Amino acid sequence: MIKKTVESAMNEQIKREEFSSRLYLSMAIWCEVNGYPGAASFLFRQADEERMHQLKLVHYVNDRGGKAVLMALTAPETHFDSLSHVFKQVMEHEQYITASINDLFEVAMNEKDYTTGNFLQWYINEQIEEEKTMSTILDKINLIGNEHGGLFHIDKELGLMAAAPVEAKAE
Repeated sequence: MIKKTVESAMNEQIKREEFSSRLYLSMAIWCEVNGYPGAASFLFRQADEERMHQLKLVHYVNDRGGKAVLMALTAPETHFDSLSHVFKQVMEHEQYITASINDLFEVAMNEKDYTTGNFLQWYINEQIEEEKTMSTILDKINLIGNEHGGLFHIDKELGLMAAAPVEAKAE
């Protein structure tokens, strides 16, 4: 049985993951209407992935005898100045989620809920991967600056990343 403090913290994380999905969806829409179809595809895929992260938490809470709860969300940002601005925001958001997962892990450990701590290890590893991916994308965007040919190529590369099969992850 999941403890109420852990259940409450998990529900907050469910809210954050749902917001992540909506934020990336908003970014994907901006990219799509601003001539970055590859970045749009990449971010649509990220939005789907965040929703799956949310659902994984929902099922865990419910399976442990708690009740997942959906909460009100604020609307995500809808205007971005550039592709660089989009991915700087993505990186900042991923760093926020990493900190949030670490805080959640601390709650589980303080409650001696080692089962939840073990479950959260997957999210900890996922965040390492997410931050690495976004850092690499940002490095490339920073390298090309506002050069149109470079932006074309990074957009194409993001489209290829979105089209690549999802690697099997240990769950």
